[in-house]
Amino acid sequence: MNRKTDETAPGDSLRTIRRILAAVLVFGLTGTATELVLLRHYEDPWQLAPLLFIAAALVVLVWHGVRPSAASVRLLQLTMTAFVLVSGAGLVLHYRGSLEFQLEVDPGLRGWPLFLKVVRAQAPPALAPGVMAQLGLIGLAFTFRHPARTSSGSSTDSRSAI
Repeated sequence: MNRKTDETAPGDSLRTIRRILAAVLVFGLTGTATELVLLRHYEDPWQLAPLLFIAAALVVLVWHGVRPSAASVRLLQLTMTAFVLVSGAGLVLHYRGSLEFQLEVDPGLRGWPLFLKVVRAQAPPALAPGVMAQLGLIGLAFTFRHPARTSSGSSTDSRSAI
């Protein structure tokens, strides 16, 4: 049995994994944007933040898909890092909004019962902004040791790596 025909080269596997991560990232970004628009998540300026970051990420991904470069990878890394940070801000804003609502409904709630009510609430869903962190981590995994960042990689190597 010839091992070369039975195994894929490590570079081929990494390209496949990178393509899968890119597809999952694009799917997650478009799905999240669609959901936010359908939920009218744009009624105040803070609610626009995730939509603006998603739009920016999609623009950078298109740029990278058309012309992969160290600059496009770096900008995608910065954008995905911002996703993680924005997720934290979103968690705080959602938690505070839900906390205010729960205290209006039952001003006597305190401690653990209040916390459970807040994190289990559906409007606003306190943990929903966590999806931005997930998308950011997927994007960072996609860019990890990306061949377009190496100066020794040729342009064809960079293009085949997405």
